[in-house]
Amino acid sequence: MKFIENNYIVIIGIYVLLCNCVGFAIMGIDKSKAKRGAWRIPEKTLFLVALLGGSIGTILGMQKFRHKTKHKSFVYGMPAILILQLILVIYFGVTV
Repeated sequence: MKFIENNYIVIIGIYVLLCNCVGFAIMGIDKSKAKRGAWRIPEKTLFLVALLGGSIGTILGMQKFRHKTKHKSFVYGMPAILILQLILVIYFGVTV
């Protein structure tokens, strides 16, 4: 049973890592597109990636690329998503 539990942890870890890499990358891509005046990634998509587990990467991307840092919905929304995710991890980690 421990082997199966460890596999789930590894799978979840890989998933979260990939989500955060995607979150970081799409912030950079959207910033690049903004500079060129090209088609942009919708804000809903940026938030969706954060909600699906990429909040840390999205926040790091905001800071690294200085993107969406003047938008209150991002400045407060992304950390709020991260806090909610941490609360859920702590809650389910304790109850499982």
